[in-house]
Amino acid sequence: MTPSATSSSSATIPTLLAPSSSSSGDEFDIVSSYHSLLSSDSELPFPIAAIFALSELVSKSKAATTSELMENIRSASQRLKSSLENPVPATAGLDLFTRFVVTKSWDSGDDFEAHKASLAALAHEFALHTVPSCREKICELVLPFIKDDSVVLTHSYSRVVMQALKHAALTQRKRISVYVTESRPHGLGLKTYTQLMQYGIPCTVILDSAVAYTMPKVDLVLTGAEGVVESGGILNAVGTYGMAIIAKACNKPFFALAESFKFLRMFPLNQYDLPINGVKAGGEVLAFPDLVVGDTVAAKQSDGGEESHIQNTPKLNTETDTPKLMSKAQQLINPAIDYTTPDLVTFLFSDVGVLTPSGVGDALLAVYGGAD
Repeated sequence: MTPSATSSSSATIPTLLAPSSSSSGDEFDIVSSYHSLLSSDSELPFPIAAIFALSELVSKSKAATTSELMENIRSASQRLKSSLENPVPATAGLDLFTRFVVTKSWDSGDDFEAHKASLAALAHEFALHTVPSCREKICELVLPFIKDDSVVLTHSYSRVVMQALKHAALTQRKRISVYVTESRPHGLGLKTYTQLMQYGIPCTVILDSAVAYTMPKVDLVLTGAEGVVESGGILNAVGTYGMAIIAKACNKPFFALAESFKFLRMFPLNQYDLPINGVKAGGEVLAFPDLVVGDTVAAKQSDGGEESHIQNTPKLNTETDTPKLMSKAQQLINPAIDYTTPDLVTFLFSDVGVLTPSGVGDALLAVYGGAD
């Protein structure tokens, strides 16, 4: 289920070519469009950016039939997913848009150009108004579970969690305090800390390795999700799974907050069944390096026998200059996300309701039915 080899977003991305002569003039770089949307609005969710990008593709497509348009959409979706190191968030939006186009019937007697314009306009309208309404519903649903004087533990940075905490503290005047993990290697927990302190919500950053130490002091765990899978489990920043295990061991409720546009038709069986596009350094997730040779770590490529410097770790004088942080190459062989199994999730709060793991499957069935 892992997509094909990844390419960096800064690399030259081939333009999208339509499959037939009637639409051979189609050229649209969905990767550039996607990253441009994210650059223009740092708070834009990845699935919504993917929907915006595909709606732009549809509006510019020269496809003359539904089958040609669907081929354009599928090709563009695969191109975008293959360009991302972590394609999970974008995949949710791409799949949702594809399903929307499939179910939106076209009368062959009508103008197909008008049909494409209608598809693009409806998708754009959906994406524009869905985010605020989804988060408002989630904030109202989770509010009764955040009691006055609660101590909350959260992980990394989640927009919907931030809005829920802000709503509880500033709108409902609940006194809450928050622990947030630093969330290495990106350190997004520091972003959470900065914003919460600006809101006037007491917050303390803890080490990722201090979750078990901190758990007895908290009343509940609130996390976001990059994706919600069919089993009712969640995909989120690495460390979420470990936090959920500790929460269950300490008998603390673990609540996940996620908008319904993050629901995925995916059923991972374990941590290594996630759609991650490999490691940019050329190795595998959690791969062991070769032994130090000279000043670098050299590895033989399996095909040509040429040397490639996977971790490029300098030979150190261990008494004076032992590194205190992981190198960039060492970070790259570590996972970006993990899979929190449904048995560890107390409730999932979404705009479609407060769900148990089995309820996620019902929600997905309502959207996708039995479609492939």
